[in-house]
Amino acid sequence: MHKGIDVVLKAEPIGHILGFTITNSLLMTWVVMAILLLLAFFIVRNLKMVPGKLQACVEMIFDGAIGYMAQTLENERLARKFFPLLATIFFLVLFSNELEFFPGVGSFGLLEGGVLTPLLRAPTADLNLTLALAFIAFFTIEVTGLSVLGFFKYGGKYINFKSPIGFAVGIIELISNLGRLISFSFRLFGNIFAGEVMILVASYFFQFFLPIPLMAFEVFVGLIQAIVFSMLTLFFIKLAIMEPHGDDHGDEHETAQDVAGAAVIA
Repeated sequence: MHKGIDVVLKAEPIGHILGFTITNSLLMTWVVMAILLLLAFFIVRNLKMVPGKLQACVEMIFDGAIGYMAQTLENERLARKFFPLLATIFFLVLFSNELEFFPGVGSFGLLEGGVLTPLLRAPTADLNLTLALAFIAFFTIEVTGLSVLGFFKYGGKYINFKSPIGFAVGIIELISNLGRLISFSFRLFGNIFAGEVMILVASYFFQFFLPIPLMAFEVFVGLIQAIVFSMLTLFFIKLAIMEPHGDDHGDEHETAQDVAGAAVIA
């Protein structure tokens, strides 16, 4: 029997339904979705006109989030429109990150040929989910920019023949925009997968004391990654709906600074 550390990059298949392969990360995604739906059902079911302490606390957090979005987008209507999407992304990523530390996740599975295939795996440690979320965020950003500014004005951010500098800045901004698909997906996937590997290695060599503080750190990282993904989506929506700058050099320099700032954040 093989002894040592097995690190599997891709999600492992655990079965098939109507010819469709079911992986352990997909099964875990369904578990996360079920938990979120049940929480939403029971929370809505118990809402009161005169809120208690818990409901008042949750409402205060949500109102604060919507207020921050309205301040960032400078449009309360857009903030309320995009809040459900950003909140869904946040809670999906958060629960996907944190549930991997629950007992049984990653330790129970199918044993074949002396190799254990876990039934559950953190969804965000699978590039398929993070890439899907990246596409959702990307198309939301682009469609929002097109709908708010219009096709020609939004396209003018990337195709500008008024000056050589403006054309170069537009190309840079276009490449930066397309690069968000990679930065969105690989940042989240890399952080969560690296945390899993780090805990696995620590558990193999130092079973009794090192894994616990590392798990606590990864719980914090999972929260930060959920915040980062949703916040970046918000900031890029803001950049998408901003009016394109003029063709003078000062404005072009400001645009270049915006692009560089977005690239650093991404």
